[in-house]
Amino acid sequence: MKNRIIEQLGIALDSDNSRFPGLARRGLAEVGQGAALSLHSPIDGGRLGTVNQVSTGQVSSVIEAANNAFRELRNIPAPRRGELVRQLGNAFRQKKQQLGELISLECGKILQESLGEVQEVIDICDFAVGLSRQLHGLTIASERPEHRMMEQWHPLGPVAVISAFNFPMAVWSWNTMISIVCGNPLVWKPSEKAPLCALACQKIISDTLAEFEEFPEAISQVVIGDGEVGQQLAASPDIPLVSATGSVPMGRKVATTVAARLGRSLLELGGNNAMIVASSADIELALRAIVFSAVGTCGQRCTSLRRLIVHESIIDNLLPRLADSYRSLPIGNPFDSITLVGPLIDQQAYRQMQQSIGLAREQGGTLVCGGNRVEKAELSGGWYVEPAIVSIDHNAPIVQQETFAPILYVMRYREIEQAIAIQNGVPQGLSSAIFTTNLRESELFLSSVGSDCGLANVNIGTSGAEIGGAFGGEKATGGGRESGSDAWKNYMRRATNTINYGHQIPLAQGINFG
Repeated sequence: MKNRIIEQLGIALDSDNSRFPGLARRGLAEVGQGAALSLHSPIDGGRLGTVNQVSTGQVSSVIEAANNAFRELRNIPAPRRGELVRQLGNAFRQKKQQLGELISLECGKILQESLGEVQEVIDICDFAVGLSRQLHGLTIASERPEHRMMEQWHPLGPVAVISAFNFPMAVWSWNTMISIVCGNPLVWKPSEKAPLCALACQKIISDTLAEFEEFPEAISQVVIGDGEVGQQLAASPDIPLVSATGSVPMGRKVATTVAARLGRSLLELGGNNAMIVASSADIELALRAIVFSAVGTCGQRCTSLRRLIVHESIIDNLLPRLADSYRSLPIGNPFDSITLVGPLIDQQAYRQMQQSIGLAREQGGTLVCGGNRVEKAELSGGWYVEPAIVSIDHNAPIVQQETFAPILYVMRYREIEQAIAIQNGVPQGLSSAIFTTNLRESELFLSSVGSDCGLANVNIGTSGAEIGGAFGGEKATGGGRESGSDAWKNYMRRATNTINYGHQIPLAQGINFG
């Protein structure tokens, strides 16, 4: 299966054919001159192949090519740029199954989730096509006679995208499709744990560009490398916007580097998301939402549910039922149709999970269920674990940090104001949810004194955001917004224009300059 998936998507490995940035048609492709990167599947630890990483000099060449492409791309009308994105969406539709299988192979997601991620790429293409005819500014009333004011949005320049392994295509597509219709080329540094997904997406873009001769080839480029490559992109004054997804420490490093040159950064960092289950909640509905939010992608989503805050009157009923649901979860190969929980990405993730469970116990927590490695012959080579539930006090230090693994900390509350304070009392602020049938509780949760997160949901889980809304969070999550709504404005520069169509030069604020 491994070879079939890689071959069907046209990815070249293990030779000088491992080219960057994958732009062979007009001679821009280069063999990676950096160290070789060996790739293995989290499903069984099996070798997927080797790619050559880029050198420092190649990154500089890629940035230069992106700037040259920008000078051409910004002059192509936005609706025509939208047509390119429409055709990209069609190409992703045609290869949806193969791309989904590649995500599962390289990242360990169950196939249904992987196919859902590819659908997210398709959906953002559709969204961006419509957006290409709606990059509207404003007409603004002027205080001066015979004057008109207006606002325009112009292409910004090359955008660097630094993405994480857990959504190796979707997060890239949020940035890429919006950036293209806004008139910006992309330089993409994928996670070293998921470069094949990046090369597959790049191949689709290169193939689609064959029908769009007026577009510069370097509209999209891939650079595979370590954190130093990311820092080189962040430090370049020729890249006005760096969009980075990953851990809080990584985001701080990128933001500091970009800020030092007064550039823009768009950050999507840690989650540590919470759900409040009120006494009036529909328990059956809540149970389903809790399980998917907490164990989907083996707890390796930025929106994964980490903290469950349950009213004291129902926690003794809810917790045993939740534990029973956890114990019945099918854990195994992500290509098996009955599997609901695939593997962790690697051994490091497993060690971090065990360390966090150990700290939780030291801090007074009780392991309700899970946490063990699943060791079966058919799962040999992969890091499969039982999702864990830990009953703990909300003041325990461990609940302040996000562990990228399926650990759910369960705590109790008495009053809704206390529950909201517990939810907000962590450094991160990405996603949040409340299950309640009480109108006052739901409205309080959504109010200015309620959830302090970028995503606040009622009677739905913390994960599974739609592309139509702006995605992102507050506090240590970084404050960035991607995908829908008016997130497109991050990728453009704003100009306020004033036009005098009269015969006088009246000054603003009534100033008389003689």
